This record gives sequence, C-alpha cells and structure tokens, in this order.
Amino acid sequence: MNLDFCVAIPARYGASRLPGKPLRLLQGRPLIAHVVDRALAAGAGEVVVATDDERIADAIAGTAARVCMTRGDHPSGTDRLAEVAEQLGWSDERIVVNLQGDEPLAPVSGIRTVAATLAASTAAVATLATPLLDAAELFSPSCVKLVRAGNGDALYFSRAPIPWPRDAFAAGRESLPQGVPFLRHIGIYGYRAGFLKRYRAMPPGTLERVESLEQLRVLEAGERIAVALAPEPFPAGVDTEADLARVEALLAQVNSL
Repeated sequence: MNLDFCVAIPARYGASRLPGKPLRLLQGRPLIAHVVDRALAAGAGEVVVATDDERIADAIAGTAARVCMTRGDHPSGTDRLAEVAEQLGWSDERIVVNLQGDEPLAPVSGIRTVAATLAASTAAVATLATPLLDAAELFSPSCVKLVRAGNGDALYFSRAPIPWPRDAFAAGRESLPQGVPFLRHIGIYGYRAGFLKRYRAMPPGTLERVESLEQLRVLEAGERIAVALAPEPFPAGVDTEADLARVEALLAQVNSL
C-alpha cells in the first residue's frame, strides 16, 4: 500500500525519571536520532521533531528530520503536535503519526499500520493494541486496557480490567478465561491534522481526569478512535537507566549480526 503520511516526534529534555533522555547516547548516537531512524525506515514522507529545547534540535541536525520549535508549557505530546500542525500549515486531511521520542526500537510495521488504519477509516484518530495474555498484567493499573466495537473502533480505555468476565472471575482470578478479547493498548497514535487543531480546544474530560488517560478526552468529545492489532511486538521504550542499558544491549546484538 502506497501510504502518504508524516511522523511527528515530541521530545522534551526535562523527563523526570531520566533527565536529558533524548540526548542520552545509544551506540554513540543520541536516543532521539534512533527514533528518527525508525520513522524514516517506515517510509514517512516527512519526519518532524517537536521540541522546546535547542540542544535536541542540535542533536538531529545531521539527520533527514526537520525541527519544529514549540512552546515549553504543553501538558501533553498531543498538545505539542497541535502547535506543530498550525506552525507547518498541514492540511486537515494530512495523516500524522505520533511516535514517542523514547521509542528507539519502534517496529517499522507498527508505525505503518497506524498510518494505514487511519487512511482506511473515517475516524479522527488511530492507535494499536495487542492481545493481553497475562492475568497479572490485566490487573495492573499501569497497563492500559481497551475494548473495541465490532467495527474496530475503541469503546473505552481503562486502567481497570476490561471486559469483566463475571462468572469466570467469581471462580478465581489467577488465570485468564479463554475466548475473552483482552487487549493491551500500545501508545502510538495516528491523527488527521484537522483533529489536532480541534483537540487544542477540547477541555479535559471527567473520565480523562478519573483514569489519567489522555485518549479518553477524545472519546468524551464524541470523536472516534480506530484500533488495529499490532503486527509485531512493541519493545518497551526508555524511561530509566535500566531501560537505556537494555536497549543498548539489544542494539549491540542487532549490529553484530
């Protein structure tokens, strides 16, 4: 499928758990440069790094990505990308994939699937999910779950276990019952640029505040989110020193093949 899409990468310097994260080195290159590599490998026609820090802009000066300097007070990456859409004058139908700046191992197939899902839908937003097979993960509030309608659109996202198989869980919760479509959300999004412009005017929703899940603002506003299954696993991103060491080891292993 010939896809026309761009990838926007929000990148902040002041991450609380790993300050200066976008500039931390992996295989001798800044982490943000590896994320740009993934976006380019996915076939994005344009890659934009959205940042409020000149050091991050300098770090990607030798790549094919362009930099969009944004304000420093955005509450979320989506808000930051809304400013990018306005600055760059993207048309309302422009497909924009939001790839987090701490995902140096993001699968190319997943990036393309988000763009393709949005292109094939009339929804304003697209995202990915993967089957959830572990009971401990289902009951963990740090794991975001979702349920879909028959057409693949999201019905709800939650930190609580959803759906709730009443009879099976009444008997025990140590394992997951067969035949229940448990799904874990993967935090990569595709937007139409026109939606990004509307998003800036959306007030935070009640459910968003209750669950601390930004995507619920979209559903509460009456917008649709199309959800596709990820074609391959998404490795965890980089949040800590241990994550940085893990990704460094994986990249070294790949480069040695």
